[in-house]
Amino acid sequence: MQKRKLGNSNLYVTPIGLGCMGFSHASGDPVAKPLAVTTIREAYEMGYNFFDTAEVYTGLYPDGSVSYNEEIVGQALHNIRDKVVIATKMGVQHRADLSLQVDSRPETIRNSVEGSLRKLNTDYIDLYYQHRMDPHVEPEEVANTMAQLIQEGKIRYWGISEVNETYLRRAYAVCPVTAIENRYSMMGRWHESLFPVCEELNIAFVAFSPMANGFLTGKYTPQTQFEGKNDYRTGMPQYTEEGYAKAKELLALLTELAEQKHATMGQLSLAWMLNKKDYIVPIPGSRKQERIKENLMAKDILLSKDEIAAIDAKLDTMELEVFGGHVVK
Repeated sequence: MQKRKLGNSNLYVTPIGLGCMGFSHASGDPVAKPLAVTTIREAYEMGYNFFDTAEVYTGLYPDGSVSYNEEIVGQALHNIRDKVVIATKMGVQHRADLSLQVDSRPETIRNSVEGSLRKLNTDYIDLYYQHRMDPHVEPEEVANTMAQLIQEGKIRYWGISEVNETYLRRAYAVCPVTAIENRYSMMGRWHESLFPVCEELNIAFVAFSPMANGFLTGKYTPQTQFEGKNDYRTGMPQYTEEGYAKAKELLALLTELAEQKHATMGQLSLAWMLNKKDYIVPIPGSRKQERIKENLMAKDILLSKDEIAAIDAKLDTMELEVFGGHVVK
């Protein structure tokens, strides 16, 4: 399988990575640990070598114990550690109302990296993200701490999630950033403004929520009852009656294109970004083996530049509501 180089690093990853969050967090009740471990390991056997997790991805099992996503990922991959690329993140915690509390102070970063190394059962982290920008800590200070961790061998490279251009450039000037991990999909294209920066500085764009929290698979509607009481998709703008109505044109476009390419709608939405830029690596999440395999097969779908331009031109005419705080028009 042809791999993609992550920015300025020597990390080569499968064109599509596995977002592991849903096994523990935000997609309903956590998956039982043995099953989650087995599923992640099966993803590796399918061909995946890029696995994404985070310190904050946790949930409660029915018995009240905590599901630590990093522990699950570490257990699944511990004896093939040199064959995989593991990314994790620090710097946020969830408040009771599910909003994020950010903290990227140097002492917090150091405490977090030690905890992640322990949970992942590894001596190093391949790609360590600042999970969100912290308005109270200068990007130069964060970058300096990351540079120290690289020198100490605790992390190999670092990145920033949901970053803007100004913050990215300031951080990069202190310690080169290997990847950004930003929300990106057909429904959420506001970060395309960062493409020129990624190209200038040789930074990978890791796309999270590339199918708009599952919406672009066409499998969910406002009537869908999501699994468990802790599924964050409930109430997202695209799953309201109004948001769904606005997206019908997009779903129709995806249906037509998927039929033409003999693909699923989800695969087509991934192929759209894979063929757009060779430095984009989407990390769709799933808890189901068949869906994980389906996602990986999107790498084989070819779209020409003209086809992508035609899709983008149609997307430009649509007014879409999607989780993430933006309305795209």
